[in-house]
Amino acid sequence: MNRPTAHTTTRETGPPASETYRQTVQRLSSAQKSAARGAPAYSIYVNRRVGRYLAAGAYRLGLTPNMVTAVSAVFTFAGIALLAVGQPSWVLGISVWLLLALGYAFDSADGQVARLRGGGSASGEWLDHVVDSVKISTLHLAVLVTAFTHFSLSSPVWLLVPIGFTVVAAVSFFAMILNDLLKAKHGSGAAPTGHSTVWRALLGAPTDYGLLCFAFVLLGAPWLFFLVYALLFVANLGYLVLALIKWFRDMNALGSVPARSAAEDS
Repeated sequence: MNRPTAHTTTRETGPPASETYRQTVQRLSSAQKSAARGAPAYSIYVNRRVGRYLAAGAYRLGLTPNMVTAVSAVFTFAGIALLAVGQPSWVLGISVWLLLALGYAFDSADGQVARLRGGGSASGEWLDHVVDSVKISTLHLAVLVTAFTHFSLSSPVWLLVPIGFTVVAAVSFFAMILNDLLKAKHGSGAAPTGHSTVWRALLGAPTDYGLLCFAFVLLGAPWLFFLVYALLFVANLGYLVLALIKWFRDMNALGSVPARSAAEDS
């Protein structure tokens, strides 16, 4: 999701004339960022690799990172719209999954295109995060719409599941962004990165957006989909509670915040 923002004086607009597609992929692979510790398995082992191939192709076509972000948004929001208005079926579920998965892969590709071109920009990172913030909320609201319209739920109380998932997703995203901002502001740098072990990646699987996307295949059996979706909600809620405790301790370790000015209080 994140696009690099390092300043550079040289920007590439396309590959060297003698560079093949395979060489572009290899060059991108060698410049790949380390995965964040605890990053989920699908994001590391599937989505990043697919995004690499898409990024190499987009780069060779001369697409900018913002163009790739736009492509990601088209696939993602097409899938969300289809989920909200379509009649639940196996065909609908597979279509929603493919659209969301492609959107996620292009979401990974935009930052990789930026690296190939010599670095990203603040506006590009801003656009990427704005698209992500809209995506994570509207996806669960689309589930709410289709559950209310098409599912035979035993009680309206079950509609609280997609509502709660919307809150969990929004809070998780905002808290992670705020973590990085506050750590940078108080001199501790960005969130720690490093080699994500297989064990850490598997532990984070319930929070993996790729797994959530795949769950929509089950729309052909609405009761089974909603059961899996509810279990993912519970897992994400539990993960968020534990993460918030840890993140609060991390923020507390940064020390005191300088006194705010009168203008900031107004």
